[in-house]
Amino acid sequence: MKKAKRSTNVNYKNYGSFPDMDTLKEIVIYGAKNGGDKKHLVYNDFSGTVREKCFNETFYAAKGIGQYLYDLGMAGKKVAILSENSYYWAICYYACGMSRLTCVPLDAKLTDAELTELMERSGCSAIIYTKDFAGAIKMMQASEKVVITEYIRMEDFDELVRKGHESLDAGNKSFLEEEVKPDDLAFIVYTSGTTGKSKGVMLSHRNVASDAIATCRAMTASHTIAILPFNHTFSWASALIACQLLTEWGYICKSLKDIQKDMVEYHPQHFSAVPLAVETVYKRIWFTAKKKGKEEILKKGLKISNILLKFGIDVRRKLFKEVHENLGGELEMIICGGAFLDSKYEQGLYDLGIHVVNGYGITECSPVVTCNRLDDFRFGSAGKALECNEIRINNPDEEGIGEVYVRGTNVMMGYYDEPEATAEAFDGEWFKTGDYGFIDKDGFLFLRGRKKNLIILSNGKNVSPEEIEEKLINSIEYIHEALVYEEGGMIAAEFFLDTVANPDAKEQIKKDVREFNKTMPAFKQVSKVKTRDTEFPKTTTLKIKRNYKK
Repeated sequence: MKKAKRSTNVNYKNYGSFPDMDTLKEIVIYGAKNGGDKKHLVYNDFSGTVREKCFNETFYAAKGIGQYLYDLGMAGKKVAILSENSYYWAICYYACGMSRLTCVPLDAKLTDAELTELMERSGCSAIIYTKDFAGAIKMMQASEKVVITEYIRMEDFDELVRKGHESLDAGNKSFLEEEVKPDDLAFIVYTSGTTGKSKGVMLSHRNVASDAIATCRAMTASHTIAILPFNHTFSWASALIACQLLTEWGYICKSLKDIQKDMVEYHPQHFSAVPLAVETVYKRIWFTAKKKGKEEILKKGLKISNILLKFGIDVRRKLFKEVHENLGGELEMIICGGAFLDSKYEQGLYDLGIHVVNGYGITECSPVVTCNRLDDFRFGSAGKALECNEIRINNPDEEGIGEVYVRGTNVMMGYYDEPEATAEAFDGEWFKTGDYGFIDKDGFLFLRGRKKNLIILSNGKNVSPEEIEEKLINSIEYIHEALVYEEGGMIAAEFFLDTVANPDAKEQIKKDVREFNKTMPAFKQVSKVKTRDTEFPKTTTLKIKRNYKK
């Protein structure tokens, strides 16, 4: 398989040329050795004060946390992390990556009940959490199925680092001397499944390390702001591990609502995001231009710029200086993945001087499978395969469209405690992604939808419609039938109601759905409500036809 093409003629530094590494321990040590006193992470501490740490300091903190966990007897056991994005989350991640601890990153947007259920299934021995999740922790402690013995408050971080180094200074080197092997289980990442029950994706050190290295060799970058949730594997390859490989720094955003202010404050050269954020940036540019009465000037500028580009003359950053200043002044690219992105946003931002580098990934592949390159890209595509894996289209139709198959060093070990699901996910060596698409003659992958019913929202979240339907029927007694689907980027629910026993059902349903939404994570909430007077069309097995509208 061909290796990624290296850049020699773009206005960025050369692509990464670091050595092969098979474990995260090697990568973190590499980052500390090459980063040294260079700035690594900028963040807000628990009091809200902005702090800055260099690579030597983050390495010191990770060693302290790691030894502390080893002193608790966690070597070879599973440790969960539960918090919003933070410096402390990142350090715990690095500590786990330098050891034989298996890290279980949890989605902070899940309900207390969902988090507890994951802990019941995962068999974690410890959890590191912030006080914001006291309700979930209380529920876990009350569950007889949860086997956690150590509940560790992230707010005690400095004290934990101190205790870890006291142990190291006393000669306890168990953490530092631990041999981490490429095939050791590094992570169990729970991702939504089509049945509503999330699966635990088991990723080895080799899986994650090879994917991150291949990603950084395919496309380089410098300073960034981190906005993707750290429990998502996309944020590992694009931020947490990438900064160690490239020895570049990043600011950890407190909240998405602050992204505009953060960009102006920290001047990122790039950031990674789901399509929704890309669309928001593009729409905000035009909204601002219209609000200032400069919409026509911007349109004329684009015409002039595009003509000049045809002659190899690039004046985009000068011509659209005001646009760039509103985005921090140094933004050159946005790395995008997680869902479908309309190519008009890629083209539109490119015309303004911001390169959207689109790719495709899936948690089971650690996660990046393909990506466009800075000097080798095609709008509307998900790019070409990384050097760590290869792709093929299984059973293509007359248009070349079929299921995307992947094999390589980044493909998961399997699903935790689910041998049947693991076997079903593979065809020999090939992982079956469940996504459909085609590969053009130049090797670019174009996606054409999901194999099953999974709803993929524009923010990158995967939602099982069956899960929501079941919960709605169980929660609202007068619902006979429910069908949940995506409409206009939102979750819609259509109902066939029992209006005989409940004459006011059609008037009541919207209110009850609002109450139901309060029990669900934001990304699983129903935004549109519809009712019908007859049963849904069904198959011969009495299942609702999901495509009955087509």
